[in-house]
Amino acid sequence: MIRSLSVAVAALACLSACDQGGGGTREGIWAAGSSTVFPFTTRVAENFSRANDFAMPRVESLGTGGGIQAFCQGIGPATPDIANASRRMKASEFDMCAANGVTDIIEIRIGYDGLVIANARNGASYDLQASDIYLALAKQVPGGSGFVTNPNTTWSQVRAGLPDVRILVYGPPPTSGTRDSWLELGMTPAAKAVPALAAMAERDEDAFEALAHTLREDGVWVDSGENDNAIVQTLTRTPGAVGVFGYSFLEQNSDTVKAATVNGVAPNFETIASGAYPISRSMFIYVKVAHIGVTPGLDLFMIEYLSDAASGKGGYLQDRGLVTLPEPELVAQRAAVRARTPMTRPTE
Repeated sequence: MIRSLSVAVAALACLSACDQGGGGTREGIWAAGSSTVFPFTTRVAENFSRANDFAMPRVESLGTGGGIQAFCQGIGPATPDIANASRRMKASEFDMCAANGVTDIIEIRIGYDGLVIANARNGASYDLQASDIYLALAKQVPGGSGFVTNPNTTWSQVRAGLPDVRILVYGPPPTSGTRDSWLELGMTPAAKAVPALAAMAERDEDAFEALAHTLREDGVWVDSGENDNAIVQTLTRTPGAVGVFGYSFLEQNSDTVKAATVNGVAPNFETIASGAYPISRSMFIYVKVAHIGVTPGLDLFMIEYLSDAASGKGGYLQDRGLVTLPEPELVAQRAAVRARTPMTRPTE
């Protein structure tokens, strides 16, 4: 976490100190952002560098928010060409880009990922209902005539039949796109599966969201930095611990960790691509149109990212754990890149 923050601070310090009007020089493509997208972009960068006479692209893991923040600071070599994101760019981020002269952005959906709830392979097995997630991890839960501070300390207290193991969950920090996705795709549906919260969602959306998106602060939920591999390693060293991270990291570490089912569905390529697994999300990269033709090889890098060899079925990104796009959607993404079609302002 300390390293990720220091890298982000250094990047932003450079942005404020350097000429953002295009002065100075930079060799090679620069991509920054999501820790979940990081291994995919890194793999593309490696293949791109081997196949072309361009400098090895620089890929940094700053978290989705940190990467977009750097990306939106302006046009020129002091800012990244690409933002890696494990969620869609927000309207507020799009507006920040526009205010700093970043007005034409290509949004490229590279594939899908699922957020998994996992633990060490030699640990207990978890078959979770959506409501279990909320009742284990929310700061406040229904109690008495209203809501009380979450008293559950073991999974068996959440629901009879779950393992009698302490609740200790390592997950992404607030700066991470994975955290945003967890709140939207994990905690929000989990809250709506609790009758008292479902009723609140109908009558007071703001109050509902405040409860659904507020995680425990009593040591049960532990913010674990931007490096999902660090969470995986923690699970193998901490008996009873559970982690929340992207499916790709589960694939890469299937010999040491295993995933819980959610509503009876296990995360895998098929269930994530179809949406049957309830905690699924899209992965993106954002590219500045103004940098195409200026940063050497940027146009070819996008082509490589969406090539059959990389993003096609059985491609090397699938080997890294990316759930690839269906062929018609992949074709549509390629067309948007060829046309350099700028994204429209997000609605939220």
